[in-house]
Parts: sequence; C-alpha cells; structure tokens
Amino acid sequence: MSTSTSLSDTETQNGFVMTERDRELILATQAGLPLVSDPWAELGKKLNMDADEVLSRFQALQDAGVIRRVAAVPDHYRLGYRYNGMTVWDIVDDRVAELGAAIGELPFVSHCYRRPRHLPYWSFNLFAMVHGTTREEVEDKAAQIRAVLGDACRQNTILYSSAILKKTGLRLRK
Repeated sequence: MSTSTSLSDTETQNGFVMTERDRELILATQAGLPLVSDPWAELGKKLNMDADEVLSRFQALQDAGVIRRVAAVPDHYRLGYRYNGMTVWDIVDDRVAELGAAIGELPFVSHCYRRPRHLPYWSFNLFAMVHGTTREEVEDKAAQIRAVLGDACRQNTILYSSAILKKTGLRLRK
C-alpha cells in the first residue's frame, strides 16, 4: 500500500498546516505500509505514536486534501495479469461524465478518467484501464465496456502496455 500526496512539504490547503509529525508519517509510508496485521500500530511504534493517533492523523491529512488516498498498488504481472490494456474511447461530450461514471463502476476497470481531445490527431476523451491473463480477456472486457457505451461511442482502441513502469505518488524530500 502507498499514500498518494498532492502537496509539497511546504504547502497547505484549506487552512490546514502540516505538522512535523504529519510529515514524519508521510515519509514513513512513502515506500508503503508495513505488511503486518496492524500496520497502524506498527507505524505508531516506529514513530512513537499510538495506532489511534496514526489513524486520526491520516484522516486529518485526507480531509484536508494533503493525502488523496491510502490504497493497495498491486503488481498486476505478479498476480498473473500479463495483458494490460488502456482502452480509449471517443464518447459524445454531453454523455462522457455519465458514461465515465458507469464504466468506472465496472468491477474489472482499475481506473477510468476523462482527458481532453487533441484534434485532429487524438479524438479519444475517455480512458479505462483493464487487465487480463490473456489478450482475449482484455478484448472481452473492452467489448463489455463498448456494450455499456452503446451509440454514444464513435470509436475506440486498446493500447497495450509494453513495459512496467514504477508507480509512485508524489514524494516529500527528507
């Protein structure tokens, strides 16, 4: 698991001032949470806090928008998903928000977002990542997305990953 931060170590948001203890907590989790049954208590031991303080600090950081989320970042290849396809869709603009939300709710879509078109070279405005153990599985999932989009979709394609890139959030300097 990792934390994803949206601010540098000197910024504040919504009047929130990040303390040195908050900074220590973020630094301690940038490489991931401890893989133990109670990671909050383990972090607390390391930082001389109790588990409740660790959790309340994380909640305050998230409420202030300093941390967007605490989430698992799986290695899809280690889980057997060798085919990773970013499906890209040209959706009529007046339906992209509604349909993007529906696609993002599909259980096999790991992330879905809207991006601007760059005409005349790039007409796609909705992106949805899917993973599969075979190319056919990814294509089947894309077909399921296509069925949800219906006539609102003008064209689509699948961009397959060719390399694994390191996934990290913004990092604070020590």
